[in-house]
Parts: sequence; structure tokens; C-alpha cells
Amino acid sequence: MNNLARLRLHDLAPEQQDFRAAVLEGLARPHKSLPCKFFYDAAGSALFDEICELPEYYPTRTEVDILRRAAAQIAELAGYGGVLIEYGSGSSIKTRLLLDALAPAVYMPIDISREHMLAACHTLSRDYPQLHLMAVCADYTRPLRLPRVDRGGQRKLAFFPGSSIGNFTPLEALRFLKNIAQTLAPGDGLVVGVDRKKDPAILQAAYDDAAGVTAAFNLNLLARCNRELGADFDLTGFAHKAFYNAAAGRVEMHMESLRAQTVHVAGQAFSFALGETIHTENSHKYDLDEFQHLATQAGFRLLKTWSDDADLFSVVSLQRP
Repeated sequence: MNNLARLRLHDLAPEQQDFRAAVLEGLARPHKSLPCKFFYDAAGSALFDEICELPEYYPTRTEVDILRRAAAQIAELAGYGGVLIEYGSGSSIKTRLLLDALAPAVYMPIDISREHMLAACHTLSRDYPQLHLMAVCADYTRPLRLPRVDRGGQRKLAFFPGSSIGNFTPLEALRFLKNIAQTLAPGDGLVVGVDRKKDPAILQAAYDDAAGVTAAFNLNLLARCNRELGADFDLTGFAHKAFYNAAAGRVEMHMESLRAQTVHVAGQAFSFALGETIHTENSHKYDLDEFQHLATQAGFRLLKTWSDDADLFSVVSLQRP
């Protein structure tokens, strides 16, 4: 069988109108903001891959190390030969550790960046010739009706790696976890990466790296507005700004206007004062008891938690009762 014959794409991606509407609505707010899910066009996805390789950005390498140690135990808990569903798959680097351990029959990546996801799927299709891939291009922050997988009742394992659960507010995270629970049957599992609360200096360096890659990633959102919406953002007129908000338990990313200016987007004008910001991302950090409480509220039970020696990051295995 041709490798690509085992790859099916279910395209549920947001239309261009959704991006336009979100940008216009966000810039019209008293405190301007843009949804972080729109970071991940082709250019943004490539920049994020660069971020993951930075020395300051501990989450990726720390989680990979944890998954290497935990993969066999995750497989024992989740079962073998089933369906692996990954939310926000990106380059699917961490996925290979679970593919090797679980040997699933089906892998279903879900990502908003179609091109980035398909490129990863083509590579996986070559490297895992027995694997059936059902790629879903979608905004997973919204409720999803996933494609049906007829695999004779085999168990599903949902996988949400990285610190992406922190991009939601706690209330949004609860809603998201409930949405995942609704796609699973009793006995199915969920493995989540959770970034822990820690020294703010470590967080500051991770989200404002010396090489400026995170700054480029943040500013690419304005460049995307220029490319796709005919906006006239002057990228030299904005600066990346990241800081830890201790009261909210989160890192915030903003783009700060370096002067008083007016920007046009899709025919509408938006004024910026000197120092005014566009809030682009939150990354909430959790103590383990905080996250366990959230997961329990969403209808999951805790099976096991793995952490690195410094307690920077944890991987949590959950099950739908």
C-alpha cells in the first residue's frame, strides 16, 4: 500500500473570515488582544519549532526527557494497538515516543496549521508503515466532532503535550478538558503536559530569550495580519513584552506600541497610545494539586504523574471513569 494512502485529511480549519473577525474584535477592545491560536501559520509554526530548541526554553526538552522515562508505563496504563489522538500536534516530535511505546493502529493529530501538520504526517507515514493517520485540521479550542474510528472498540488515548493547557484560563481549561472527556469512552485515557510554578526568573528567560526568537514569533502575528488582512502594521513600531503575573499565576505576552500610531486592518482604523499593548498570550502555571483538582472537575481521575528532578514540568496520566 502506498504510504500516503494511509493518510486521510479531515479539514475543519477556521475560515479566513474567522481570523479577520477575531482580529477586528480583539483590536476594538478597551484592552487590545489577539487570540494566541492564530500564532501558528506556517511561519509561526516554524518559529515555534526554533523556540523549542532554545537553551532558555526548558519545557520541550524537559517534557521529552520525562516522556522517554514514562512511555512504557503510559502504554501499560493506556493499552496497546488503539487510537492515539493528539491535540496541537505541531511537528509530532514527542509523539514518536508514544507511537513507539503504544504501537497504535491509528494516529489522529489535530492542529490548526494544515501545512505544518501534513508535513509531519508525511514523515510519520514513511517511518511507521503500519500506522493509519487521520489528520484533522481544526481549531481544537472549540468543541469538535472527531472523525469516527471503527477499530472494534479499541481504547483511545488523548495526548496534549507541551504547556498548551496553560494557554487557557482555568475556566477555559476546565471547559476544554470536559470537551475532551466527551470524545472519550469510559476507560479511555488522557496524557497532559503541565508546566509547574517556579522561580519567575526561569519563566522570564523562557518567554523572552536572548536571541529574540520569541519576539519574532510574537511579532509574526502582526505580520500575518499584514499578509492576510491587508493591515499596515509597522513591525518596528512594536516590541515584544513578556512578564510573570504572580497574582494570576501566569506568564503574559504582549506587543507594546513604541509610539502613538494608527493602524489599519481590513479597512478599519485602530489607534495606539505610546506604551499601549496588544495582549497575545497567557501561559498559566500550575501546582500539581491545582491541576489535579481541575482534571477531577472535568470528569477525569488521576492515574499517575511523572516529573523531572527539579519539578519544572510534569506529565499527568488521567482516565475517564
